[in-house]
Amino acid sequence: MSTLTIAAAQATSIAGDLAANIARHMRFIEAAAGQGVQLLVFPELSLTGYEGKEAAALAVDPQDAVLQPLREVAREHGVTTVVGMPVRLENHPGVLIGALILGADGSLVVYSKQHLHPGEELVFAPGFGGPALDIGNHKVALAVCADFSHASHAAAAAEQGADLYAAGVLISEKGYAADTALLQGYARQHAMAVLMANHGGLTGGWQSAGRSAIWSENGSLVVSAPGVGDFLLVAQRDAGTWQGRVVPVMVG
Repeated sequence: MSTLTIAAAQATSIAGDLAANIARHMRFIEAAAGQGVQLLVFPELSLTGYEGKEAAALAVDPQDAVLQPLREVAREHGVTTVVGMPVRLENHPGVLIGALILGADGSLVVYSKQHLHPGEELVFAPGFGGPALDIGNHKVALAVCADFSHASHAAAAAEQGADLYAAGVLISEKGYAADTALLQGYARQHAMAVLMANHGGLTGGWQSAGRSAIWSENGSLVVSAPGVGDFLLVAQRDAGTWQGRVVPVMVG
C-alpha cells in the first residue's frame, strides 16, 4: 500500500463571513501542504459557520467565482480539500448542506448531506451524497454530520471499497461520547480508517466539543485534538502503520 497522509482541519468559523473564513481556510491548506497532506477535511458548513437562519442568503452555486481563490490555493499546494458550504444546485429548488471537494488537480466535486438532523429540514433540503474520492491508491467516502448516524451510510461506503470514511461534523459535548463511539465502531466493523473534523468553537449557537479525531482501520485512536481551538490533525499511514500529530494553526 502507498503512503497516505490525511488531515482533519479543526477550524473556528466566523459567523456568515465568507471572505474571512476563506482566508482562514487558506492558512489551513498552507499548513497542511507543509505537513505533506494529500487530503484535508473541514467541518460541516465550515465556510459560513453553522448559521441556519442565514444559510439561504449565504448559499452559492458551487461554481461561483467567490470560491475560485480557495480552489486555486488547493490546486497550487496539491492538497485535495473538502470544505463545508450551503449550496444551490441547478434544477433543485432547495438549499443543500454541501461538502465541496476542491481537487489537487483543480477539479470540483459536490457531496451534499443526505440525512438531516431534526430541525434542519426547516432550512435545508436532503441532499444526494456524492461519489467516493480516489486519493492515490486509496478510496475515500465522505459524510456530513448526521449522515454517519445512519449505519447504512457507513456500510454503503465500505461496500464501495472505501478504506477511509471522512466526516465533517458539528458535535457538541453532550453528543460527543456517543458519536465518537459510533465512528470508532465503524472503523472496527468495516476495517476502514475514520476521520472526524469538528468545529473549533462556538457556531450557530452551538458550542462545539472540538476534539476532532482520526481512527485507524482497527479502531485504535491515531490522533485527537486536545479540546477546542484551531488545530490540524495529521495522520500518516506507511507500510500499514499509522502515526499522528497535532499542529496548532494561527489564523489571526
